[in-house]
Amino acid sequence: HRLYTIRFPIDPPATAHIFLARVLWLQGFPDQAMRAAESGIEDARAVDHAVSLCFALAVGACPIALSVGDLATAEYYVGMLLDHSTRHALPYWRAFGACLQGALAIKRGDVMTGSRLLRAGFDQVGDSRPALQFVALVMTAVLGHAGQVAAGFAELNEAIERPEQTEEYWLIGDLLRIKGELLLLQAPGAAAAAESLFRQALDWARRQGVLTLELRAATSLARLLRDQGRSADAVALLMPVYDRFTEGFDTADLKAAKALLDELR
Repeated sequence: HRLYTIRFPIDPPATAHIFLARVLWLQGFPDQAMRAAESGIEDARAVDHAVSLCFALAVGACPIALSVGDLATAEYYVGMLLDHSTRHALPYWRAFGACLQGALAIKRGDVMTGSRLLRAGFDQVGDSRPALQFVALVMTAVLGHAGQVAAGFAELNEAIERPEQTEEYWLIGDLLRIKGELLLLQAPGAAAAAESLFRQALDWARRQGVLTLELRAATSLARLLRDQGRSADAVALLMPVYDRFTEGFDTADLKAAKALLDELR
């Protein structure tokens, strides 16, 4: 019932749609995930509740759009979050928006601006960082691939340690994968250690049933196998994972996997 918004901090239907969106993304249904996130935004707008709308944007729509590689939609939602949180004087959600704005800037190649926004946003959020785990995932990846490997490692190690205290393991596989990627960027001779991390990421993803993260881990490992001259092993690993997808073929993860398979074949 809409009146429960008074009892709970965030509108329950909006909350349900946002967590459904995150689950769908993890399970390998990115198109459905974006539609669920949009429904969460519509729910929050329907009750005209400022915090609920910020939550729907910051926890669902913005990071999912970033994760699937839809940067135009991500920009639209991040702008909405920044505008709404500023207009309603909600500094926590404004800081959240700054982190997302920074991740978007780095993905578009503006490393200096993006890094500054990310750091400022994280500093403002302070002890509430567990709520930013999804953003931390985006942050560590973009920092590493933007050449700031040391900064990426610092954030990543903190993010990996956190589940040991909170049992919040839902992104542990991708955090291990990113650690392997950063290790290769920092020390190209660390192939064995990186392969071990990629295989750990695969194992986590398979045990948890999260197809999106399984594809990411398989793509990283297949790329490493290719570089070692083991192309047949790379195809045998990656193709069965890719073939299990039924949607989302325009997303960044699936396009990267398809390009790698085409190259290997």
